[in-house]
Amino acid sequence: MNALRRTVRWGLLVLLLGRLVLMLCLASGAVIPVPVMRGVEASMLAPAVALAGLLTADYRRHVREGMAHRAAALEAGRELVPAVIRRLTVHELKLFTSCCRWLARRPPHGTGPGDLAVRYAANQSAMIYGFLFVSVVETVALALVIPWPLVRTVFLVIDIWGCYFVIALHISCVVRPHVVAADGSLRLRYGVLLDIRIPAELITRARVERRITSGTGLAQARGDGSLDLSVGGQTTVTVELSEPVRFVRPLGKQAEARVLRFYADDPAPTVAALTPSTKHTDGTRASAIVRTATSTSTPRSCP
Repeated sequence: MNALRRTVRWGLLVLLLGRLVLMLCLASGAVIPVPVMRGVEASMLAPAVALAGLLTADYRRHVREGMAHRAAALEAGRELVPAVIRRLTVHELKLFTSCCRWLARRPPHGTGPGDLAVRYAANQSAMIYGFLFVSVVETVALALVIPWPLVRTVFLVIDIWGCYFVIALHISCVVRPHVVAADGSLRLRYGVLLDIRIPAELITRARVERRITSGTGLAQARGDGSLDLSVGGQTTVTVELSEPVRFVRPLGKQAEARVLRFYADDPAPTVAALTPSTKHTDGTRASAIVRTATSTSTPRSCP
């Protein structure tokens, strides 16, 4: 069964790539013979039938094992679709919904009554604008320089997607800030790429500490059990935990850290909200902290 599943996966991948090449050829003005078009259409039938058969077999197997119908269908899909493809698809969907949320001027994602939204995207705006400018210049230059229509179309599609990705990633950082919840827990994020949840009982100390990080990478896990979640090569808040917390890195690798350093546009209210002396006995934040953080943060920033 596993061998058949791998065969179907690779067959679908090859056929989808072939179909993409065919669409790019048509978009560039190339003339495709009718038998080739019909052959490509017919070649999609066998993998589609095999895919449906595998999904049905896995679904029935999970139902016989006692799983609910919805859970069995989801598990069958997870077994058939590779984890990398699922992760990339989820990232793309979250990027799109983040853009929709920003355009609709909705409140920050993942925040509720009494929560403190900790913004971090302002420090990377100049870098994002630089990437976007370079991407636009590259798109125009390649469109003028490449003489072959098919190659020009391929690079045009890739470059347009690259420009969209740069803008959407920055928007996701704007609408998905860090969150200090009303119960004292902390949620660290970087757009749609990273999401770390720290329960309140694990936080032992928080302080303002401005650091310039070395090295490259979004989430730099160090050998001493610390994690640098920097923006623009800087961190401003350091949080110490009583025990390590596990998280999933952007590419899917598991890691853990006991000291978390992250960037906040306004670190003082963040540290005040994380400090035990600023909490009420019922677990909620002091209203003065929330009012201060709300007044100092902008409701919407333009990527």
